[in-house]
Amino acid sequence: MTSVESLLAGSGRGVQTATLDDGTEVVVKSGEPSSIAAEAAGLRWLAEPGAVAVPEVLGTGEGRMVTTRVPSGRADAGAAERFGRELAALHGAGAPAFGSRPPGGPVHAWIGEARMVNETGDDWPSWYAEHRVLPYARQARDQGTFSADDVALVERACASFPDVAAPAEAPARLHGDLWTGNVLWDGDRAWVIDPAAHGGHHETDLAMLALFGAPQLETVLAAYDEAAPLADGWRDRVGLHQLFPLLVHTVLFGGGYGARALAICEHLARST
Repeated sequence: MTSVESLLAGSGRGVQTATLDDGTEVVVKSGEPSSIAAEAAGLRWLAEPGAVAVPEVLGTGEGRMVTTRVPSGRADAGAAERFGRELAALHGAGAPAFGSRPPGGPVHAWIGEARMVNETGDDWPSWYAEHRVLPYARQARDQGTFSADDVALVERACASFPDVAAPAEAPARLHGDLWTGNVLWDGDRAWVIDPAAHGGHHETDLAMLALFGAPQLETVLAAYDEAAPLADGWRDRVGLHQLFPLLVHTVLFGGGYGARALAICEHLARST
């Protein structure tokens, strides 16, 4: 008998697909319990406003989650326009604070395979520096990827954040790991998976979409801007918001990600 309960009781790790007895196609994901708990809470929180399409969480267990399977298709202009509007609506649903976790989610969460702490703050520039930039720069130093001088450069860049950030705004409800691999298309709309959801700045999700070249990106951005006009100079701030994912990738993979992050920091440090 293939049921949600039987799948949650199964063994193994990673991502698998299955079909329930009623014909529903599902995805079974297994992993570190706090990572699964954070992802499940994030999916439910993103689904709450009814804005973006997300897989339905059918059940969770200790380190195991069953969700509906996303239909497969391709990205076209109509789906991209719809996604831009839906993403604007998701962000507009808001969050209690910068760094706030989804209800029921852990404070000590994850972004991909890296740990992410959801401590809250009221001021975006200082919160972003303290909880989304400096922890990963210092971890890269501890791993030997960054030098002490590299971390000092990141710290100087962080000092510029109050001057270069967008005008103050209320916290947005973020997907938090919105790179192109976490956006799936079914021909009619986009679906988002694998969130690192938290309260943040809406430009962070948009910058992460651009980081690895999402399909139909300019169409998505134009539709977003029409639904929720972006603040002047937002394109100039893309690098600022990409620091977070680039430093996470530096910690996980090293290589050129650290160089890209440091180049952005050089630019930011010169702006003060």
